[in-house]
Amino acid sequence: MTDRPLTYLRLDPIGVPVYSARGLTEDFSLDGDAQLARTVNNVLIDLGAGEDEKYKLTITCSDQQMPALDGVIRGMELTVDCATEFNYMTVGGSPSRPVASTTDDPATRTEGALTFYRPRLTMMVADYRLTHDEAGDVYGWSLDLIEV
Repeated sequence: MTDRPLTYLRLDPIGVPVYSARGLTEDFSLDGDAQLARTVNNVLIDLGAGEDEKYKLTITCSDQQMPALDGVIRGMELTVDCATEFNYMTVGGSPSRPVASTTDDPATRTEGALTFYRPRLTMMVADYRLTHDEAGDVYGWSLDLIEV
């Protein structure tokens, strides 16, 4: 048996109480300026400005409690230490985002030719939803975030 925490997720400054994020799902998508189009020769090209891609992230969970979402508003900035691991080639590679290094849990590990790390993202709240199943005493929540 390992001493794995209940969750690796950290949300600063709002916090993640015990029993509020077990079994969570993090769903990442790109939020960049890509403008994909086909040329007259049917070659796919990107007409975007070529700026770095940013992430959209939706965190979803059902548990016995909720994170401290009271007072959270659209546009609020959060620092998110993700539970999801990103990875890169150990030789010649480096993380594309800062590493979630201030947690008590190891945020990096190496396996074969890959280094895995949990990223720390500066994100802005786009929306959130709360649900409560009274009979089952289950609180559900989801948080939609966009990388700054």
